[in-house]
Amino acid sequence: MRPDPTILAFDTSAAQCAAALLCAGKIHTRIDEMVRGQAEHLMPMLEDVLAAHGLAWRDLDAIGVGTGPGNFTGIRISVAAARGLALGLGIPAVGVSNFDAAAYGLPRPVEVLIPAPRDQAYAKRLNENGTDAPRLLAPEDARPEAPALPLPADEMIANIARIAAERFKTETARPAPLYVRAADAAPSRDAPPVILP
Repeated sequence: MRPDPTILAFDTSAAQCAAALLCAGKIHTRIDEMVRGQAEHLMPMLEDVLAAHGLAWRDLDAIGVGTGPGNFTGIRISVAAARGLALGLGIPAVGVSNFDAAAYGLPRPVEVLIPAPRDQAYAKRLNENGTDAPRLLAPEDARPEAPALPLPADEMIANIARIAAERFKTETARPAPLYVRAADAAPSRDAPPVILP
């Protein structure tokens, strides 16, 4: 294995496709702003990022992926892509929460706030030896002066790549979405179909 790992990280938990390639000790980022269409855009974008630096999928040591919190569908897109790539390439996939990415390099303890819909915020306190459970704050409690709120998208995705590079040799858990609130989708009001005998 190379002394400097080659890591491809990506995240679609916000209104964008974000990617970071860590290779030869340097990080290259790409942010494509988009409200929808991440599922169709992600894989061609990742191939472009690799090709722009003369790399192919087989050159990767690990995948890093943002696990949220954020947009429900966006989180599922990137986590599913990371799991599939890891399985197909035979390399580890490391899930990194937006809390960890936002607080990367900051002294602990630190309270991290991440914007949520309707002027709310996702909050989590990161301590030296662990973390508190994430929670959803009402608008009046979402203090804008809290640390790590928010980092620019290119810094967030770069931190996901850095954290994945630190964890990929020991990470055993598959990436999983981090949901802090319930989905906005409501059950259908239509009557269920009648199943005929």
